[in-house]
Amino acid sequence: MTQHGKTYRQSRSQIDREYAYSPLEAVRMLKSFEDAKFDETVELHVRLGLNVRHADQQLRGTLMLPHGTGRELKVAVFAEGDTAREAAQAGADVVGSADLAKRIEEGFTEFDVAIATPDQMGNVGKLGRILGPRGLMPNPKTGTVTMDVGKAVSEAKAGKLEYRTDRGANVHVVIGKKSFEERALVENYATVLDEIVRAKPSAAKGRYIRQITLTSTMGPGIHVDPAKIRGIVEELDEQPGEAATVPA
Repeated sequence: MTQHGKTYRQSRSQIDREYAYSPLEAVRMLKSFEDAKFDETVELHVRLGLNVRHADQQLRGTLMLPHGTGRELKVAVFAEGDTAREAAQAGADVVGSADLAKRIEEGFTEFDVAIATPDQMGNVGKLGRILGPRGLMPNPKTGTVTMDVGKAVSEAKAGKLEYRTDRGANVHVVIGKKSFEERALVENYATVLDEIVRAKPSAAKGRYIRQITLTSTMGPGIHVDPAKIRGIVEELDEQPGEAATVPA
């Protein structure tokens, strides 16, 4: 059994495990917990009522958060010639072709996003066993296989997120840093939920959003009411400055 530290246990004791908080309550509670020695990442985990064994019930896409993620992403681009120069000018951290593929085969994985031009998929394809498990494989559906590498690099640097269901029909998304203002976290949360609802597969049956958990890197998970997917930002405007409290 994992042994948690005193700070974690103290934070967890403030949470009513039988209660599903509103998004605003959850954000306020998360921010009220004692800070770690670094700026923690805030994560949103959503369990969906999908059978991902069926292709028409899988979820995958991209979105831009209104306040970004607070993370500095490293971008690798597979390109040659003018497109390679375009990628470098847009801020790509590493640009290459067969030479980049060889570096990755030899163990180089110090990047968060991989982008490729269509003609480079021959080099990229053989890296599937390395990039695939890390969620780094370029894909046309997410805009990471494109000739417009400048735009793709700029969007990645600005915090464009890729989301997808895992084997358990869960979606895991970073929505910011604990140091973010309350409103920024709430608005990022609302943007993610809006996107997941918008992208609901037509083949989905039954209850779609089953469970939502908000957490930080070192903090406990806070259950958020999955029924509250509308009027999230409006709740913030109606209740300015209230402290998070545990229901009686």
